[in-house]
Amino acid sequence: MESTLSPAAAAPGTNLPSDRIQPVAEGEELTPLHPSYKTVLRLQTLFVFIPILIGALIAEAALAANDAPIPSGVIAGPLLLLAIILIIRIPQRRFAARGYQMSADRLRVVRGILWRSDTVVPFGRVQHIDVDQGPLERFFGIATMTLHTAGTHNASVDLPGLGEEHAREMREEIRAHIKRESL
Repeated sequence: MESTLSPAAAAPGTNLPSDRIQPVAEGEELTPLHPSYKTVLRLQTLFVFIPILIGALIAEAALAANDAPIPSGVIAGPLLLLAIILIIRIPQRRFAARGYQMSADRLRVVRGILWRSDTVVPFGRVQHIDVDQGPLERFFGIATMTLHTAGTHNASVDLPGLGEEHAREMREEIRAHIKRESL
């Protein structure tokens, strides 16, 4: 069995359980997401840590103002180190653990490091398709395609990290399939 993502998408030199990608059936390989998506994931992680680091600096300043015997950087330093590690590793793993596979009649979306999710959306169940871009996605030329289906469980499936033009092409291809099926 082959890996679900190309070797280029996997993190080189890692051998942790979360780095191993689940195999799929012979001859079926998942398409990795757009490379810019990894940068977007890193920036999103950075944006989470900025308020935390600011809070740590404020806490250190408050303790120093109260003459607490605490060395400078004892709170913010470890948090900064943790932030750097997480900004580099977590987005890399999240990127490597995601992919998709589009066939003539379905879209398969695989994601997750700890909780793996393998969702198959038959095109016959799709009601409408959105292609969305936030500010970061627009800046990096990527988009998120959302398929809304008939049903209540997993009624919408997101596929982030697609090239903008590719997402629009996929949407039109799925719409064409739906149109053929409804005739």
